[in-house]
Amino acid sequence: MSKPLLIEIGVEELPAIPFLKEYTNIEKKYLQALEKYSLLCEFEFYYTPRRLVLWHSEFPLKQADKEEELFGAPENIAFKDGVATPAALGFAKKCGVSVDELQRATKGGKKVLYYKKVTSGGESKEIIGNIVDDFLKSLSFGKSMRWGYGQESFIRPIRSITCLLGSDIVEFESFGVKSSNLVYPHRHVSYKPFLVDEAGDYFSKVKENGIALFHEDRQKKILEDFAQIEKENGVKIEIDKELLDEVVAITEHPKALIGTFDEEFLRVPPEVIMTSMKEHQRYFPVFKDGILTNNFIVVSNAISDDYSLITSGNEKVLRARLSDALFFYENDLKNGLDFSGLKDVLFLDGLGSVFDKEMREKDIVEYLFKKYEDKLANENPNKEKLLDLLNRSVLFSKSDLLSEMVYEFTELQGLMGYYYAKVANEDDLVCIALKEQYLPNSEDSELPSSVFSSIVALSSKLDSMISLFSIGKIPTGTKDPFALRRAVNGVIKIALKYNLEFDISKDLQNLSKRYKSFDVSKLEQFFIERIYQFFDVNPSVVKAVLNSGERDIVKLSKKIEALDKIVNSEGFKESFSTFKRVANIIKNLNLENLVVDEEIFQAQEEKELYSAFEDVKNQKFELYEEKLDALFGLKSYIDNFFDNVMVNADEQNIKTNRQNLIASIYQEFKEIADIKEITV
Repeated sequence: MSKPLLIEIGVEELPAIPFLKEYTNIEKKYLQALEKYSLLCEFEFYYTPRRLVLWHSEFPLKQADKEEELFGAPENIAFKDGVATPAALGFAKKCGVSVDELQRATKGGKKVLYYKKVTSGGESKEIIGNIVDDFLKSLSFGKSMRWGYGQESFIRPIRSITCLLGSDIVEFESFGVKSSNLVYPHRHVSYKPFLVDEAGDYFSKVKENGIALFHEDRQKKILEDFAQIEKENGVKIEIDKELLDEVVAITEHPKALIGTFDEEFLRVPPEVIMTSMKEHQRYFPVFKDGILTNNFIVVSNAISDDYSLITSGNEKVLRARLSDALFFYENDLKNGLDFSGLKDVLFLDGLGSVFDKEMREKDIVEYLFKKYEDKLANENPNKEKLLDLLNRSVLFSKSDLLSEMVYEFTELQGLMGYYYAKVANEDDLVCIALKEQYLPNSEDSELPSSVFSSIVALSSKLDSMISLFSIGKIPTGTKDPFALRRAVNGVIKIALKYNLEFDISKDLQNLSKRYKSFDVSKLEQFFIERIYQFFDVNPSVVKAVLNSGERDIVKLSKKIEALDKIVNSEGFKESFSTFKRVANIIKNLNLENLVVDEEIFQAQEEKELYSAFEDVKNQKFELYEEKLDALFGLKSYIDNFFDNVMVNADEQNIKTNRQNLIASIYQEFKEIADIKEITV
């Protein structure tokens, strides 16, 4: 037997961002609550900023009966001379029956006491309150709050709980709120709740009362409004997916409106205007022919016959924001870029000021300039100026931290430096390097657009890593307050994009000489851990390449890619046993100064193997994959050798010669990867 079940948790407006972070866990946590009380069944979850809704089209009216098999002591221990012993009495008590009601069963070849205990399932109506209470307490939104005299906390105060099983009100209390069949409508419809008599009537009634319950419908309505506005005004609305999700989460009755602001504010860099709109007001920017216009889109949550007051109110709010931004911008232009003030800005205890950081980055830039001089020259014919421009880029890189604009909009650091440098007529290379110095700054971020900008970006990331490790600020577990893991990923991505050779052992050792002495091997290991995470391949492939001794990021990538392709090729797993045998033979051998004397070969198979191997060894391969293909192509020769030749011959010189032949093949593999580490 089942009935439809409706549960609505009415709350004050939920903040979108913490709610959306927990959103993917909500259904899992409700399932866990259902499972705990043996009432697991299908359901749907809906939300608006003022309600969390759980809907069961069919909810069981009682828990299923539970059968439990209990086994006790062997019969010869449970009874002595026909009299029940404490073992039998204790087991009967555990089962909740008399000794006479106990049964017998065979277990482990012995006759033991046995009882099948059947527990009747409880009425769902008596349990639903516990499920709701457990579910709500399991939700984690970060910060929570208390209200009234209650001791429980939640992301926002809970104001109502609606719970109907069919037409019956399920009565319980959670978070100090008693359940009922009352539901609050959209505030612009009424502040008084309406009645829901049947669980299934809920959906039509909330719609009648101004609530778009389904988030897909709210998003569809917003996008339809956007399309209409674009058509009527000949413009293009920039749709930021995260912002759209946020707006969907904070509206119950969305209506997109277009507003305007004074054209004079367009003197401010477009990113500043867009940041003011999106971050502070949740407005969408509007473009025409790819250029930002003096329009914006606000998504209202109001129900009205005249939205003009809502539009004008939002225009006033944005005007105030943009007035501040214009004031900051003009002040910053008057002051210009100046790095001298950075001497008074602390970077971190033990690492001096931000200016000190720039001086360290300048040293790194000069080191990288020497490494990548040819690549820079390929991009920029005026080679003589490049080092001076790189140094200038570093000196001005953090200057915008002193600006009023970045003080107000911290997310614009680097970008504002670009605009201020442009106004100051700095070289374009310098301007762009300032804008791109923090790239990549996220998983899907763009990379610097040139080798020049990449060197500036690398200098910042490398200094942060080396300097923080030098004072013991090393990430542990999931904690990484200075985003050093992201910095390592950034170094890897930049190196691979521009084919910049960077040896994570030698280059880190060289660069670390300019810092307080520390164990650089820890930083190298930190890099290696990120290498494992960075490449989406069988970890043993990464380990095999690393065990070859390779530490250059570009070569590591090429070797890993080549080996992974072969390891995943058809039939590799079956054929790899041959090469595992090669690896096993050399385990205890000294692999230094291997000498193979073909004059003492005795068997045809060892002569053929040696000849085939020499052919491969003496070839010039352009790609690692080609060389690996050729080496793995020796399989048939190696199999013939193992099948027909005794490696551990009685004569020591013959034995050593054969071992050296196998070891030489292994060593040739090891120039790319240590095959003994591969697991398939």
